[in-house]
Amino acid sequence: METLSKYSTYLWVAALATGFGILWRMGHLTRLRDFVLETREELRKCSWPTKEELKDHTTVVLFTILLLGIFTVLADFLVKSVVWDLLLSANL
Repeated sequence: METLSKYSTYLWVAALATGFGILWRMGHLTRLRDFVLETREELRKCSWPTKEELKDHTTVVLFTILLLGIFTVLADFLVKSVVWDLLLSANL
């Protein structure tokens, strides 16, 4: 059983090396490297918010979600009440 484990490790290493070689020959690794370098260059151009701006924006988002949730619950309750009253009055 121990030799099977040893051979499966060798098979995995061989499979990974083969896959790496194929990707390298096809030029995919060069394209991946170029993509990563270009992405890093573009991210350096970005302006990132300060901690205070991030805190303020997060507060605004959470408050907006709370208001939207309250509105949704109230609208649902109102529609349910109106529809329920209409159904009850229609059955009489």
